[in-house]
Amino acid sequence: MSLPEARERLFIFLQYCIPQHTLSRLIGYLADSENPWLKSQLIRLFSHFFTINIAEAAPDNYEQYASFNAFFTRALKVGARPIVQDQRAVVSPADGSISEIGIIKNDQLLQAKGHHYSLKALLGGDDALAEQFNNGAFATVYLSPKDYHRVHMPLAGTLQKTRYVPGKLFSVNQTTANNVAGLFARNERLICLFDTEYGPMVVILVGAMIVAAIETVWAGQVAPQSKKINTIDMTRTISLEKGGEMGRFKLGSTAIVLFPENTVQWNDALSNGSSIKLGELLGTLKPLDEQQ
Repeated sequence: MSLPEARERLFIFLQYCIPQHTLSRLIGYLADSENPWLKSQLIRLFSHFFTINIAEAAPDNYEQYASFNAFFTRALKVGARPIVQDQRAVVSPADGSISEIGIIKNDQLLQAKGHHYSLKALLGGDDALAEQFNNGAFATVYLSPKDYHRVHMPLAGTLQKTRYVPGKLFSVNQTTANNVAGLFARNERLICLFDTEYGPMVVILVGAMIVAAIETVWAGQVAPQSKKINTIDMTRTISLEKGGEMGRFKLGSTAIVLFPENTVQWNDALSNGSSIKLGELLGTLKPLDEQQ
């Protein structure tokens, strides 16, 4: 066994052994601290290990952030991420890299080369919802620690319901995706179902190791919650424009976008490992008269 292989195995083994939720909540507590010395040290250490383009952030001064989490979930300056405006364009919901992108075949999504997982399991066992997206299209965007960590709308839509699914908090980087079966269907996640001009769309915010919380613009912090699946049908109208912010991660994770069968054609230039920015072309919706 080579040294890199040994390191990978140790990394995966440790994730099974450590108390994932306890560690993540502890990190979250520290990251929320507004102690001037502590937050400055955390931001300084983080910025030392990762290349952060603070010039595009608002504010663009490290010292102006009240806590590490405020810095980590920083906003961008207006115009920093142009949104493709073509009516049928589906845009990336976040900065990151494409983990996988393709078609859902017989309830199965590609997680990594040689590894698939169940759509129904990803959707928390919701048979009716899974039926709407079976044989549809999926795109998985991984947000690394250095990336901008707010998640935006790939397409304009009106929120129909959310479904919180408790779970593990494995890391969601490529190493873990290559080695942990059913990763995205095992981790804590928030499923958001939207109605769009072109039919239903799902955006899933997947929790991960040391992700202290998932927030949405309509409900604030929504994860962690209880140890039970919680489905909420919307009783008020929440409509968001393409490119509009929908949520954020307090520390990094993954966003998964789902469309029904014969709805969207993904951007041919994208594949495993492709870098992408919020607002760039993820795919193109087929005309409504071609979706039948």
